[in-house]
Amino acid sequence: MTKHPKEAERLKRIVESFPNITVTVVGDLVADEFIFGEISRVSREAPVLILKHRERTVVPGGGANAIANLADLGVSVLPVGVVGDDEPGRLLIKAFRHRHIPVSGVLKDKSYPTVTKTRILAGMAHTARQQVVRVDREPEAEPSSHLKRELILAGREYAPASDALLVSDYDYGAASPAILSAIREKGRLNDVPVVLDSRYRMLEYSGVAAATPNEPEVEAALGITIGNDWARLCSAGQEVLSRLKLQSLVITRGRDGMVAFSGKHKPIDIPIFGSDQVTDVTGAGDTVIATFTAALAAGASTEEAAQLANYAGGIVVMKRGTATVSRQELLHALEQAPPATRAH
Repeated sequence: MTKHPKEAERLKRIVESFPNITVTVVGDLVADEFIFGEISRVSREAPVLILKHRERTVVPGGGANAIANLADLGVSVLPVGVVGDDEPGRLLIKAFRHRHIPVSGVLKDKSYPTVTKTRILAGMAHTARQQVVRVDREPEAEPSSHLKRELILAGREYAPASDALLVSDYDYGAASPAILSAIREKGRLNDVPVVLDSRYRMLEYSGVAAATPNEPEVEAALGITIGNDWARLCSAGQEVLSRLKLQSLVITRGRDGMVAFSGKHKPIDIPIFGSDQVTDVTGAGDTVIATFTAALAAGASTEEAAQLANYAGGIVVMKRGTATVSRQELLHALEQAPPATRAH
């Protein structure tokens, strides 16, 4: 069911207001490294491809990707996180500065190596690049107690002056339930809404206004299998909404789009924007929560914020690697097709 063009105009006004809002992001900062090589031959040493190195890029990933997406949407973003005193950390800082993102809340520590995810891609000169293997370099332990105290202090400084607080938790310790609780204690956040994206421990948080898990994360949290059962999906969404006392919930479903939940309203099923033959889903969840948070901070309803997040997600999965969506791309998408929902 396609919506009335007036709704698209309302969404455009929300997007155009993004430069007027500020969002603090407390997140696990990740460096996404992509190494591309052309296939030259098969090795004599083992049945593996030999790649001739052609290109290397390092871009913001994880919470850093959510930060980059907010900046490219025109939002004033204040990052709070930690990187190592190493090349990936320096490249993340450089990427932030290139986008004019203040970095005083990004801590640098010699004892904490920057989380780095290296993807090796292979292909021929005129063929699509395919991921062959991924190598993750992760810290042996969470940030030290000193670093955590500094993260909490930075969060307490930035968040009260923001229109929203985005928590991007990839389970590396810089955006844990304990850190959020410490930031918000004694009413320091006042009425600043908290929007959550937690890979493994969503149900351990409290005081959160909205969340954007994907369907497998909901299944893991509740110990269920949803499959293609609409009733079970709705029941799972209502349970998450109730247990976390959320005002808004979006469950992303890959090529099946997303479902938005809000209070006692009926769940809204939103089909994916664009083609369901996606190019690359790397980092798409970061784009979704960035857009959803920006929209909520700008005064959007749950459905409006979900529609905008759906447009952004549909755009970014057609790009290779970890990517972002600009405000102009979002406005262009709204001109291409009005928002739509599926009836049940």
